[in-house]
Amino acid sequence: MLPKLTDIEARLIGCLMEKSLTTPDQMPLTLNALTNAVNQKSAREPVMSLSKIEVQRAARALASRTLILIDENFKSGVEKYKQRLCDGGQYADIKLTKAQFAIVTLLLLRGPQTPGELRSRGGRLYNFADNNSVATTARELTDTDDPDNSLLVELPRMKGRKEAQFMHQLCGPVDREAYAGIAAEQSRGSVDKTRIAELEQRVSELEAENAVLREQVDTQRKV
Repeated sequence: MLPKLTDIEARLIGCLMEKSLTTPDQMPLTLNALTNAVNQKSAREPVMSLSKIEVQRAARALASRTLILIDENFKSGVEKYKQRLCDGGQYADIKLTKAQFAIVTLLLLRGPQTPGELRSRGGRLYNFADNNSVATTARELTDTDDPDNSLLVELPRMKGRKEAQFMHQLCGPVDREAYAGIAAEQSRGSVDKTRIAELEQRVSELEAENAVLREQVDTQRKV
């Protein structure tokens, strides 16, 4: 079973995963560094504004579930944190390759994304050869036989996107039917707009033809 995280807990785990790759020499993170990472304005969706107390409370809740390891210096009272959800250790809940680790990190930090978005945003985490390699790696973490317990899910493709988005389910099962409904509504809207455009064009043509006929009638009357 997947652990079920709150949005704040997911952001904490994502930040600790990210920083373990981008600034490994600073790991484990202090409370101040973790708070700054959580509230970072770039590469975060949505942007959060959490206090140190809120971050510490969430970190301790995760530690109680062995999803975060707290290294505490009792003399100074300074706590430092690193994630254990998928750290590659013997007791990690989830085993991931480096490529899979990068994808899960990005989804935790920024929500649903297409393979193209994951590739363009993940250069500091992992160098994917192309969008297909991202999609292939993401699908390795999907389970069509048990979708509710699948680490990742592939969402219905939205209008205007060449690729479908992927999303993690560490905050609970994603409502794929809701996404499918949005996609279907967008598709119907596109069909309706096309039909309306065709009707408007036909009306314009008929108005033009009618104007020509009226001109011909007026000319005959004058004769």
